[in-house]
Amino acid sequence: MDTILALKALIMGIVEGLTEFLPISSTGHLILAGSLLNFASPAFPKEKVDVFEIVIQAGAILAVCWEYRVRIASVLGGLFSDRKSQRLVINLIIAFLPAAILGLLFSKKIKAVLFAPVPVAIAFIVGGLIILWVERHQKGRVSYTRIDSVDDMTPIDAFKVGCAQAFALIPGTSRSGATIIGGMLFGLSRKASTEFSFFLAIPTLFAATIYSLYKDRALLTAADTPLFTIGTVAAFISAFLCVRWLLRYISSHDFTVFAWYRILFGLVILGTAYTGVVAWVE
Repeated sequence: MDTILALKALIMGIVEGLTEFLPISSTGHLILAGSLLNFASPAFPKEKVDVFEIVIQAGAILAVCWEYRVRIASVLGGLFSDRKSQRLVINLIIAFLPAAILGLLFSKKIKAVLFAPVPVAIAFIVGGLIILWVERHQKGRVSYTRIDSVDDMTPIDAFKVGCAQAFALIPGTSRSGATIIGGMLFGLSRKASTEFSFFLAIPTLFAATIYSLYKDRALLTAADTPLFTIGTVAAFISAFLCVRWLLRYISSHDFTVFAWYRILFGLVILGTAYTGVVAWVE
């Protein structure tokens, strides 16, 4: 195995884990990191890189499964007897469908047009401005919070959050950012929005991983296993640490800092792209 390529896979896995559950876009960061690292190469062509970036999400999702293992086991155990467990599963299915359907219909066109550094930078900036607006909106409407727990969500609430998640098909938007901020706009508390975003990530990203592996199975060989394993394990460890930190963070902070990070980072990307300081790989 190529040591340099393995190191790049490790870095990509860490980037995935650190950004998957923060409102800053893991896909956007992977596109940028891959461009800076020149991750795509004759030894690991662009088609395999695309599959790699999706598959290592499984590591991040396993971190959430481990963090919420008691709750998940409780939901699965009560699937045929407990109304709260049944409601949560139904809500997750409802929220999962909009992005799944739109992804199947438009993913090829989106990848062809928007999976590049400059469109990602624009999405970073727009997303950051939206987060700033929502946070200011929330401060003026503290009493608007209707739902303090994911157990109190209705199917309509779940569908609204699912529609918000569909915007994350645009790279740079952020799946977690869309669901968390969307949930807050629709009346969920910050904690409920964040937890529902975590739970919704499980079917969404596992489905994306399985679909990608099946669809592109002809591209992969046994020789690719070490790189995929390195990336997935790195994503698991970094995501686990990030989830633990984020749950503590939201107890006393808002998402304004992430909004400014998105805006500044997006401006840096645009500036370096148009001045030629960084030769971003399309």
